[in-house]
Amino acid sequence: MHATDDFRSFIAHSPSSYHAADTVATELETVGFIRQDETKTWDATPGGHFLVRGGAIIAWWVPEDASVDSGFRIIGSHTDSPGFKLKPKGDLPNAHFQQAGVEVYGGPIFNSWLDRELSLAGRVVLADGSVRLLNTGPILRIPNLAIHLDRTLNSTFALNPQHHLQPIFAVGDPHVSIMEVIAEAADVESADILSHDLITVDVQEAEVFGAHGDFFAAGRLDNLSSVYPSLKALIKAASGEDNSSDILIMAAFDHEEVGSNSPTGAAGPLLEDVLIRTATALGADEETRRQMFQRSSMVSADAAHSIHPNFPQKHDPVNYPVIGRGPVLKVNANQRYASDALSSGVWLRACQMAGVPHQVFAGNNEVPCGSTIGPISATGLGISTVDVGIPLLSMHSAREMAGVKDLLWFEKALESYLVN
Repeated sequence: MHATDDFRSFIAHSPSSYHAADTVATELETVGFIRQDETKTWDATPGGHFLVRGGAIIAWWVPEDASVDSGFRIIGSHTDSPGFKLKPKGDLPNAHFQQAGVEVYGGPIFNSWLDRELSLAGRVVLADGSVRLLNTGPILRIPNLAIHLDRTLNSTFALNPQHHLQPIFAVGDPHVSIMEVIAEAADVESADILSHDLITVDVQEAEVFGAHGDFFAAGRLDNLSSVYPSLKALIKAASGEDNSSDILIMAAFDHEEVGSNSPTGAAGPLLEDVLIRTATALGADEETRRQMFQRSSMVSADAAHSIHPNFPQKHDPVNYPVIGRGPVLKVNANQRYASDALSSGVWLRACQMAGVPHQVFAGNNEVPCGSTIGPISATGLGISTVDVGIPLLSMHSAREMAGVKDLLWFEKALESYLVN
């Protein structure tokens, strides 16, 4: 068995944010974590707890000696990835083909999605009010234009997201509807589906490759490459005997790729709800809750940019990471990342205690960097936060690339942060 086999299985079972949250929940239940109903009295008894809200999941471990003198140790990540989301009216007949009408979600690299077999995955809401997860399997494809028909394809041609990126699912059958295909996958009648949240997924399986098996290729590494190590780190930390009295938390949010502004995103109240209700259940009042927050810290875990051998000029000449050399501390002077000297020190000590190599990323001044949940959560909660991740190539492609060793080292470093 390869060291990444479990992660490959996790990716396969997590084609959408809703599936990812459900897959995490299933694994937590397997090791004894208890699902929290948000409409019921809050459970802060010693042991593991979790809640699922849409495509987000938060899990927390309460040690035996937890009290109002404890703090929170939080690992934050996100479950969503860029792609194309099916519109409410999803049928788009054109030139004898039946196409699915989709909307761009996040910032995908358009041409990486061409000529790939795609599924639709996510959730449907049924007439009886129930919610069902589904994955259609390979039903879609966005075909490229033959170069014979436009000689600018390799030079100046730009894909128009409305006209060039609508996937095909049938030909010559004007009566077939995309909702009928979806209903069949959900094992319901199409008339029973009231609404849906469905996104495209490249169906190609994850693969280990390279001359020495150093590389890992898959879709949705941004940011399942943080969700999965966070999950494993929490489970291992919870099962250990050397924990402090701090409450350990894994928070995997939805909608990071579109700004985090939702009830299940990092800008929403979800994490704060868990912190406040847990503290209150332990006997804290407003003053002692604030004290607990100031004893707390957070690791914002999201993918980082490896230096690209074909585009090294896009990176700072010194502050760049490389695939296969360990997890990355991400720093930005303009607070696009939440790391500062104090929070960085927490992370670097965790890596040292785990015996894990570490790297740093600071951007080229001519190339603006992205951002993460880190600054959003830190601003909302006032909790010291550091931004970290593993280095990727092809970030936001339909198929991204990571290092096998980095995935394993990241899990060890996150576990070290939780227990040391």
